[in-house]
Amino acid sequence: MSARRALTDIIKAVPSVDGAGVKLKRVFGFNERSSFDPFLMLDHFGSDNPDDYLAGFPWHPHRGIETVTYLLAGKVEHGDSMRNKGIINPGDAQWMTAGSGIIHQEMPQPGKDGRLMEGFQLWVNLPAALKMTSPRYRAVTASEIPYIREKGYSVGILAGEYAGKAGATPDLFVPVLYLIVTMEPGAKIRIPIPASHNAAAYVFRGKASFAGRMLEAGMLGRLPESSAMLAKIDPPDYVEAEASGAGASFLFIAGQPLNEPIAWGGPIVMNTREELRRAFDEFDAGTFIKTKAGGI
Repeated sequence: MSARRALTDIIKAVPSVDGAGVKLKRVFGFNERSSFDPFLMLDHFGSDNPDDYLAGFPWHPHRGIETVTYLLAGKVEHGDSMRNKGIINPGDAQWMTAGSGIIHQEMPQPGKDGRLMEGFQLWVNLPAALKMTSPRYRAVTASEIPYIREKGYSVGILAGEYAGKAGATPDLFVPVLYLIVTMEPGAKIRIPIPASHNAAAYVFRGKASFAGRMLEAGMLGRLPESSAMLAKIDPPDYVEAEASGAGASFLFIAGQPLNEPIAWGGPIVMNTREELRRAFDEFDAGTFIKTKAGGI
């Protein structure tokens, strides 16, 4: 038999400012100790006041991580040192592997109403063996994200597998589950989780109970990694959610912990302080980019 996961703690998103002055809510990732292995950070950005986001995230480096952007409203213009360019529109996503080093910019813009922009960015850590892998950029349009639609709810599968259907981003360096779930009032859903994975749900609309504990918009609930004994159970563990009030929308993420040391300095995440120092020294010296595809 399988075992239902219980929430271990509930975290409220904290107002923050990043980039060149973008106002956002930091769900987790306030410091190294609050990372959620293999996830490092989750930001919920958005506003109906363009002054809160138009300054954007001008050219900046990344190394040792993957960034995952998913947009609900407005658009984000992207460009990078690999000569990738694109626009993320509502329902689209972008999965960028920084690997050995990439320099990019992300510039939010309002949607057709001229005001609203909203989305999420998740950081996924890379294991030591892949910290210096070649950068990779993957744009995912809304039409490429498969959806499971059942009575009372829908599930978009950006990564991983749900109900026997694979997500839009196969062949990931770090296998993770990333679901976008929308539920009508009173709807219930059961989400299987590989028993060895960390998992969390972030409610960004409405409210829903997870394993009997209520989460409202702007709250993240963490579920514990299972014990070694439970890891051998088939089928895998699961979490149950039930929407209340006017319904709920939430992100659901899960991943296998890397269990490696973290040396974190702003947009760069390595395993040791020496690796971190070297990365910033290379950036200052102009030798940061290891895989070139022309200039920025």
